[in-house]
Amino acid sequence: MKSVVVFPERCVGCMQCMFECAVSHSQNKDFKAIFEEPMPKPRIHVFPASSENYAFPSRCRHCEPAPCMEACPTSAMKREKGIVFVDVNRCINCGMCAMVCPFGVIRFHFDWRRAEKITVSYKCDGCIVGVSEGKRPACVEACKTGALKYGDVNELIKEEERRVASTYSPLFQTKETVPENYRVWIELGEKWRSR
Repeated sequence: MKSVVVFPERCVGCMQCMFECAVSHSQNKDFKAIFEEPMPKPRIHVFPASSENYAFPSRCRHCEPAPCMEACPTSAMKREKGIVFVDVNRCINCGMCAMVCPFGVIRFHFDWRRAEKITVSYKCDGCIVGVSEGKRPACVEACKTGALKYGDVNELIKEEERRVASTYSPLFQTKETVPENYRVWIELGEKWRSR
């Protein structure tokens, strides 16, 4: 199954994934989104980790079974092609989904697709529309350091195991083990945090 896999050691906290997620879920689907009402919100969140040098992009894991789906009294949480998403027109803002989410990734915001002006639950929908058209999720497209990758989970894990092995074993050190611009992003992140 294809999914977004997070490699937190590569995240520099630039929050481009959050910005691109919000824009891709807006009405305009471009930078004019900052003028929309309600303002689009991201479905992925970047948190600073305990170390000064790293951040952690947190997003829905689309659990199986999904506690949010089981707790929702109106069946607003649905699953399609392995992706758990919110039917904003069924959500009653009760908060049950957020209370049972083990990863704390469900937020509540106004949604332009909802006629009534009430907040509804927001969570990663796996960019299900774009992925069905052959695109990668917006957060992955925006990530320049390789902290977010999209593909078969087992293949991505094997690829990362080979990368780590090549870092520590001279037998495997035949190619670059990190993205070319990774060190630049780390330096920029350190400068930004020291402000």
